Amino acid sequence: QVQLVESGGGFVQPGGSLKLSCATSGFNFAYASMSWYRQAPGKERESIATISNVGGGPYYADSVKGRFTMSRDDAKKTVFLQMNNLRPEDTAVYFCNRRDVLYSWGQGTHVTVSS
Repeated sequence: QVQLVESGGGFVQPGGSLKLSCATSGFNFAYASMSWYRQAPGKERESIATISNVGGGPYYADSVKGRFTMSRDDAKKTVFLQMNNLRPEDTAVYFCNRRDVLYSWGQGTHVTVSS
């Protein structure tokens, strides 16, 4: 059974930083390209970062490029998202998932950026 468990969210002031983690199980992580997604209040879920299983990327949406860094640890079957210089518009629930085959979504981790 596939499990995606996101953590690391919280409340932060504009300009602050957070590091999100997504621990996975139930599939062959080393063969999977992974993505981070987010869903802001009242908006559709969007992909913001992708990292390949064969060394490609990471690739970022324009909205986060230069501020967010995605990485992976294949031994721990975990992906990370380092978020710097956070803005109020980054407020959302953040999720990870496989890029090519979407599994059932985890609960996500909430990020609130506000002064």
